[in-house]
Amino acid sequence: MDKKTNAFPISHVVGFVISLVLTLAAAGIALKTNLSFKVIMMIIGTLAVLQAALQLTMFMHMNEGEDGKTQTINVIYGIFTAIIIVAGTVWVMSFGMHSH
Repeated sequence: MDKKTNAFPISHVVGFVISLVLTLAAAGIALKTNLSFKVIMMIIGTLAVLQAALQLTMFMHMNEGEDGKTQTINVIYGIFTAIIIVAGTVWVMSFGMHSH
């Protein structure tokens, strides 16, 4: 039996705690500060990107495996696809009525 399978997943616990801290920080900034809406959204967006990167590395094991490049390319492709879908949806919903 592999020793790694029976080990306590300390990296998962650390990742979970850091995710909770980032979430509570975003909630605290949104609810407890008197910053402008634009600044709050920028801070929350930054914390969201940090948390997404943390989740990819700690829970989805993006940096593990034989070929880390393939996983990175797949994630970049997924992000690109999501951006195209969202941008295309906004474009069609904003300007689609002009064709009628």
